[in-house]
Amino acid sequence: MTFSLLARCPETGAFGMVISSSSPAVAARCAHARAGVGVAATQNITDPALGPALLDRLAAGRHADQAVAEVVAGTAHAEYRQLMCVDAGGRVAAHSGGHVLGIWGVAEGPGVIAGGNLLAHDGVPAAMVAGFLAARGALGDRLVAALIAGRDAGGEAGPVHSAGLLMVDRESWPVAELRCDWSDEARPIEAVARAWQVYAPQMAAYVQRARDPRQAPSYGVPGDE
Repeated sequence: MTFSLLARCPETGAFGMVISSSSPAVAARCAHARAGVGVAATQNITDPALGPALLDRLAAGRHADQAVAEVVAGTAHAEYRQLMCVDAGGRVAAHSGGHVLGIWGVAEGPGVIAGGNLLAHDGVPAAMVAGFLAARGALGDRLVAALIAGRDAGGEAGPVHSAGLLMVDRESWPVAELRCDWSDEARPIEAVARAWQVYAPQMAAYVQRARDPRQAPSYGVPGDE
């Protein structure tokens, strides 16, 4: 009931992830990233604790495959979980347990991995990776392109109702965390894509305001001069 893509930008070292699901607030439970460390997904009958567990192991110097193997070995009910991560070297790894729901799949590319469960067909993750690699622009642009490619390839077997985009760069906090936690119209991907379109031109200004508000651009609100 989820499809997602995780990636590291080779030019900047930033990490990002996009995800969509028929479940509400999927990004709140499933998307995890840490600047300079990596990005991790925990999905399919989700245990949200496994995302930070993967990132902790990456921070301790484990490669992606080692981190996944250690988390799987050390957690109960791993057969119900689908895990993915990308490390600081752009290495990728995944685990899909024997009780992953419905049709599932995983696809990889250079510094990028996609996976899902309860999919329309097992080619959806490959379509997302292809969409990401073919896209141009900033990391966020490529992530949105991947999410749309997954949707257009069939996405989940049923309608999706939530989606999200998460990105970390040089700050200790996410530079972008855009979510649609529920859409009755089953258009959460379009909502996240629109949010990115609005936010992207302003993202650097928000980062600068956090670093040093004395050097920040205007806030763009009434009364700000």
